[in-house]
Amino acid sequence: MEYKAVNCWERYASGEDRAAMGRLAGDYLDFLSVCKTERETIAWVRERAEEHGFSEDPGASRIIMPFRSKAALLVRKGARPLGDGLRLIAAHVDTPHLDLKQHPLHEACEVGLMKTHYYGGIKKYQWLARPLALHGVVILKNGRTVPVCVGEDENDPVLTVLDLLPHLSRRQREETVDKAFPGEKLNVAVGHAPAETEEDGKVRRHVLEVLHAAYGFQEEDLFSAELQIVPAGRARFVGLDRALLGGYGQDDRLCVFAACRAFWEAPASEYTQALVLWDKEEIGSDGAAGARSRFLEYALADILEAGEPATRPRHVLSRTKAVSADVHAPLDPDYQDVHDKYNASLLGFGPVFSKFTGHGGKYGASEADAEYVAWFRALLSREDIPWQMAEIGKVDEGGGGTVARELAVYGMDVIDFGPGVLSMHSPFEVSSKADLYAAVLAYGAFYRS
Repeated sequence: MEYKAVNCWERYASGEDRAAMGRLAGDYLDFLSVCKTERETIAWVRERAEEHGFSEDPGASRIIMPFRSKAALLVRKGARPLGDGLRLIAAHVDTPHLDLKQHPLHEACEVGLMKTHYYGGIKKYQWLARPLALHGVVILKNGRTVPVCVGEDENDPVLTVLDLLPHLSRRQREETVDKAFPGEKLNVAVGHAPAETEEDGKVRRHVLEVLHAAYGFQEEDLFSAELQIVPAGRARFVGLDRALLGGYGQDDRLCVFAACRAFWEAPASEYTQALVLWDKEEIGSDGAAGARSRFLEYALADILEAGEPATRPRHVLSRTKAVSADVHAPLDPDYQDVHDKYNASLLGFGPVFSKFTGHGGKYGASEADAEYVAWFRALLSREDIPWQMAEIGKVDEGGGGTVARELAVYGMDVIDFGPGVLSMHSPFEVSSKADLYAAVLAYGAFYRS
């Protein structure tokens, strides 16, 4: 009669499962190590999609429709017409980081600095006094794209945000965290040696010379650049038993990777399978490539025009079953008091259903219908895949939103469902190797349904 959650380590204890789990985790860490921006993630997806026979032809049976290098829709047509709806998984490729400002480069106290503007919900102090890398693109006036990546190769220099020494930080320690670490002081140290010039700003000038020698662009080219400051270095196994996975950007690239892996491996099924990847979720899903844009509608309209011109996008979307694949906040061993333990998830017990998200009195929430929740848990139970049902924390502690609410406006069935991540939104997030394995299996079962 009673429900008992299933530990993934116990469910997948066979040698075959553990070997597959290890291979999957290794592939995931490789993915996390190279996909640190939205553009890098979408480029990785496009490359793998082409390897699996996907093309940009809207009339093909396997379709990828990228958009502005920051979003993509992938479709594998099934036996049923698209008018019967899709099996759709949605995830987001953006993650909290530091963006360079439009006029970033300056000099103070013989140190070259670049000014930043933080993106998404971060704890600013976590970005100080640690190795950082510079990723992104610079677009020249002639339209040429210059990719930039500094700080990842073992021979590369790294960047850093300087921190105040404890000997002089008494007043800082008395402030609230927000006031102690103002955003305008998240300046990245990028140089120190002076240029051979008699003019002022010798260090600043030398940094420009280094950039010009390496990439061929001028200071003006920085104005149109998309350059991000992200943690430097590879994602790693965590723990003496290598059972945890640590790295930057797991919210939400953990779900991006798991959904992609399930999508590649799923056979064509009765319903058309789709995967949409969006930008800008961490700042409200706005913008041309965010979930509030018309990208999904327009891309679907092009596919229908090429194959089912009599079918309308609204008919497809309203009959769709969808997963908002986003990570969850499991019970934190050191901060258990912010959770309602009766409604909290645990690391290692499988991906987590969030029937609703939002905050306060469910503001900003998308709440899944009881019928859909019952259908989904029955699907996973048939395949003996562990899952959990939980909320993000105590009602009055906070909350958050996902792309589920942007999908729900079409009238489709949608629920949030993804693995847990500790230290979420930090430069080094932590997840479970077992949860990743279970998530891939769960998303695969959904695609086959």
